[in-house]
Amino acid sequence: MSGAPLRLLIVDDEAPARARLKNLLADICPELPNLVVGEAADGVEALEWLTDPSTVPVDVVLVDIRMPRLDGIGLVQHLAGRASAPAVIFTTAYDQYAVRAFDLNAIDYLLKPVRASRLLAALNKLTKLPRALPTAAALRGLAPEGRTHLHSSERGRILLVPLADILFLRAELKYVTAQTSERQFLIEESLTHLEQEFSERFIRLHRNCLAARGAILGVERETAPDGEMHWTVLLRDVAEKLPVSRRQWPLIKALLKEE
Repeated sequence: MSGAPLRLLIVDDEAPARARLKNLLADICPELPNLVVGEAADGVEALEWLTDPSTVPVDVVLVDIRMPRLDGIGLVQHLAGRASAPAVIFTTAYDQYAVRAFDLNAIDYLLKPVRASRLLAALNKLTKLPRALPTAAALRGLAPEGRTHLHSSERGRILLVPLADILFLRAELKYVTAQTSERQFLIEESLTHLEQEFSERFIRLHRNCLAARGAILGVERETAPDGEMHWTVLLRDVAEKLPVSRRQWPLIKALLKEE
């Protein structure tokens, strides 16, 4: 990080906790110049801030662990695929036994009530040795169940899409569309990354499409316009039939035999 003031985003569902952090940051400003550029009451508001091109760039996010809608760990999981994601320091009221998970995974955290000296030390560490987001393995150590939602940006809002509702994911240009029984959502993540992260939930049908394993009802053979026969997958709650590539057909056939 340069000699410019650190730009911070404070994320906590409790206004007094955000105010306390702002006061502490003001106290340490003579020793470590910093600027609070924004606040958010939960992970969804933070994502909206961080993905809005009109907002001030952020160097560090101070984020609470336990919050409604999207907690601190969930927020970091959603930021993990972003190339320019800010550094993260968790704030937590967990007891000393629970914070061992943070120590074991070498994740920066501040135990509430946060002290000015500890906050200064954590931020100084970032200025001397800038850190990336926690690794996927470290996040799994804190939340073994992984992400439960994907996020979609829509008209300046962040919508959380439950993974359990997604029937298939399809790559279209630079976006991926997530299809539920009700509608489509645009997801700004690569299909390859989603396949790797959620390999137990989705199976590849062809190079541009993943289907939810639990949504597959069966297969049907169809004749293409060129006269060639191919297989399509039938899914619950949607009329669209999804084609299966020759390469993936053995995997789909094996999946159907397992059920």
